[in-house]
Amino acid sequence: MKTYMANAEMIDRKWYVIDADGMVLGRLASQIASILRGKNKPEFTPHCDTGDYVIVINAEKVAMTGKKWDQKMYRHHSGYIGGMKEMTYKEFRAKHPERVIELAIKRMLPKNSLGSKMYTKLFVYAGLEHPHQAQMPEVLELKV
Repeated sequence: MKTYMANAEMIDRKWYVIDADGMVLGRLASQIASILRGKNKPEFTPHCDTGDYVIVINAEKVAMTGKKWDQKMYRHHSGYIGGMKEMTYKEFRAKHPERVIELAIKRMLPKNSLGSKMYTKLFVYAGLEHPHQAQMPEVLELKV
């Protein structure tokens, strides 16, 4: 008896559309990261990218629980001395509504070249419109 191991030629990738309207950010991001990784499929293989493509719409309407609206901070550094930049969730969402979801999902994926490849299959849009109609994506209802 042999253990089944998937490879790049065996994978059948699907396209999914997820509406983020009113969903909690962390719960939404963890389920999307699982789909991008391929953990929802029976042929999941840890060393191979077995995930599907995910399109997230209505990113500007994602919800946060508790006091995170004012207390959650997004930080980055310019590389220069004293170059730390900080923004609250409210400011960051007003400026870049798609990046809030992108960052949450990216930080849940593996931190290697395989994780980078998985991240390229994510498409996040602030509004309802997306340019991927030709791929005939399926609407996916998440249990959040």
